[in-house]
Amino acid sequence: MSLYLQPVRVAASGDDTHGQLVFADGFLVAVLVRLSDQHGADVGFWFLEAGFGLTAGMSAPLFLDLAAAQDWIVRHLGTKRGRG
Repeated sequence: MSLYLQPVRVAASGDDTHGQLVFADGFLVAVLVRLSDQHGADVGFWFLEAGFGLTAGMSAPLFLDLAAAQDWIVRHLGTKRGRG
């Protein structure tokens, strides 16, 4: 599975505007948003703002960096595909 990230500005709550669109094999599977300082100790972490297809409705942890977010997405997409 090949992931591709594309920077995007997101109209999310407050100052959380730095985002990344996440594509898996050419399909949009997630929107990640970097948390701003309004989130206190979680500033700088990445949050799964929206999931699509296989990641829709999934509950995700906060991610320290984009690499951790990508690892989580790949792991969960692979698990879901394996059950199909």
